[in-house]
Amino acid sequence: MVAGIIIAVVVVLILAIIIKIYNGLVVLKNRVENQGAQVEVQLKRRADLIPNLIETTKGYANYEKATLERVTELRSKVLNASSASESYQASNALGRELNQILVHSENYPELKANTNFMKLHEELADTEDKIVKARQFYNDTVMKYNTQIMMFPKSVFAGIFGFKKFDLLEATPEEKKSVKIEANTFQF
Repeated sequence: MVAGIIIAVVVVLILAIIIKIYNGLVVLKNRVENQGAQVEVQLKRRADLIPNLIETTKGYANYEKATLERVTELRSKVLNASSASESYQASNALGRELNQILVHSENYPELKANTNFMKLHEELADTEDKIVKARQFYNDTVMKYNTQIMMFPKSVFAGIFGFKKFDLLEATPEEKKSVKIEANTFQF
């Protein structure tokens, strides 16, 4: 009788530990997915600001048609990406193109003085900051999750319950290069 009670208590304790580990891993996985969604929200916000920036800028500078088409194409890729990775890659390329437009806007004092352009410029700069912070927070959350599913005994249960590692958002080799701005990048 006593042995049966001891066995029952041990089984209940083991089940409680398994449930606690499982629920903890679920919470961490959901946080990673939520942070990925937060990055996506900021990427979409940036993509939504782009048409206004282009229209405002076109009024002052006669940008190369190919440049505007490239920005529009990259914006579409961000909005229609089928995976987070695809979205991040398109977003990185879009960010580089936007930086080129903003740098070249320095050549147009009347554009820099335009209230609409300045407001859009500030919103894009704010959004870029939010994207950086969201990506950093995402990577921090992924690191915590990945660490938990790799540590014993959670690693055993993570394998049993199918918890998989998430990839960190890393800078591409192209992003790591310093930006070189050439005066003939755009035709004015």
